[in-house]
Amino acid sequence: MPRVVRVPAHYYQQFDADYTLDVPAEGYGGWKRAEIEIDLARTAVVVMHAWHPRAREEFPGWYRAVEYLPRSAQICREVFPRLLSGVREAGIKVFHVVGGGNYYQHLPGYQRTRDLAGESPPRPERMEPDHYLRQLWQFREEHVFVGLHNQADVRRAFEQLGFADEARPLDEEEIAEDSHQLFALCKYYGTNHLIYAGFAINWCLLLSPGGMAEMSQRGIMCSVFRQAVTAVENRETARQELCKQIALWRVALAFGFVFDVDEFLEHLPHKASAEVLEEPYG
Repeated sequence: MPRVVRVPAHYYQQFDADYTLDVPAEGYGGWKRAEIEIDLARTAVVVMHAWHPRAREEFPGWYRAVEYLPRSAQICREVFPRLLSGVREAGIKVFHVVGGGNYYQHLPGYQRTRDLAGESPPRPERMEPDHYLRQLWQFREEHVFVGLHNQADVRRAFEQLGFADEARPLDEEEIAEDSHQLFALCKYYGTNHLIYAGFAINWCLLLSPGGMAEMSQRGIMCSVFRQAVTAVENRETARQELCKQIALWRVALAFGFVFDVDEFLEHLPHKASAEVLEEPYG
């Protein structure tokens, strides 16, 4: 049965360009806020790649290459507890999207998903690299990311991946490792709107398996919690977290809405107390 509530949402008005201005895009409406209706019965929160950051002393090379790790740890400590407890109390489904290690395969939520979804389709065929292409990939790994002196630490970190303490799935929560599995969960539960939290919004949440780009191609609306994400930043953007701001705009423009955590939670009911419409889903 539908459970409809009204919640504040942020969207971006990408019109009208004003060609009387020196910069026509400055005529756009920009960020706006409105109350929208969402059906909690068809909405799920996705916690994606919320990995335990470990300690900088333990994996210094990982921290040197991935500067957002302290921010992600802070978000896990300060935002995730109230976000997850609030949506769970409201009876909203929580899906966990995982990857990059062997830390989840034994959990009941993943085993249920595998049983439901069956085998994932094979990955796309890849071009076999020749000598020169291998050299180019090696150059990038040494000089672009992650740096030759950081490789060993990053490799060790991914061998020891695990959930952040605040993001551990409950036994009854489902776990998916790609869009095939996540879409199977969406079909099974009738979910058509995913609201993402996790790391990083302009990298994994956007383009990794089970991310917004793949799920939007399957007809799923993909939104995000502003305070529950951070971004991969660079030397020029990190101080102001400009890459995060651009990524939030991209989500608002291409995929769904941007929700503020506390505003969203304030408008949620307790379990089974949301408005229930008369007509069940067909």
